[in-house]
Amino acid sequence: MPSFRTVSRRAVTRGGVLGAAALAAVVLSAGVASAHVTVTPGEAAAGSYATLTFKVPNESATAATTEVAVDLPTDTPFTSVSVEPVPGWTATVTEAPLPEPVEVHGTEVTEAPSRVVWTADDDAAAIDPGEFLRFTISAGAVPEGVGELLLPATQTYSDGEVVAWDEPAAEDGSEPEHPAPVLTVTPAEGDAHGAGSNGADAASGSEGSTTAASGGSSDTVALTLGAVGLGLGLVGAVTGVVALSRTRRAHR
Repeated sequence: MPSFRTVSRRAVTRGGVLGAAALAAVVLSAGVASAHVTVTPGEAAAGSYATLTFKVPNESATAATTEVAVDLPTDTPFTSVSVEPVPGWTATVTEAPLPEPVEVHGTEVTEAPSRVVWTADDDAAAIDPGEFLRFTISAGAVPEGVGELLLPATQTYSDGEVVAWDEPAAEDGSEPEHPAPVLTVTPAEGDAHGAGSNGADAASGSEGSTTAASGGSSDTVALTLGAVGLGLGLVGAVTGVVALSRTRRAHR
């Protein structure tokens, strides 16, 4: 028959192992859920000029990200796009003919920015495993008459792998494997060139605003899941203590 010390040790160990396993599983799932190319802020008012920041994490364990591209809508285009310089990276904005001309401030526009590409100047500037980088553009005017804009991104690695973040959300609301960054368009409010609800002008040139915005909903999910994991770990520890107490009473 096992001794009191052996039984109590097994009970405590089992509770601790279960708690640690639950914590590790939840924290791992939180990391996977947040490792997507995302855009912040997630919404902008129609007619406004928005400062959009794309957060690009490196998901490879062995290769670095050397190029990032974002495709812009051409059926409901941004007629003006400018880029914020990223040290060590070269940005190129490509324009393309529009399917149909659009009128901007009384002028007919027949072509608009369709793609922005950032390329690392050398290996030192590339996004290494375990790192992420932010790429910011100012785009406007945000088109009217649409509920959301898909902004597909393409991520190229140093080993030749190319990952396309271009999948829309499923009809049931579930997230696809490689979701495209999405900008929700809200009704126009105030001055079209003001910051509006997205704080575009305030975010431009402000490191603090960019950092705060970069968290986005993905990071909120990760933090929430992490907190749940800690709670499960505490439950495991309490389970071990209860088992130890019962074992002691059984041997009195």
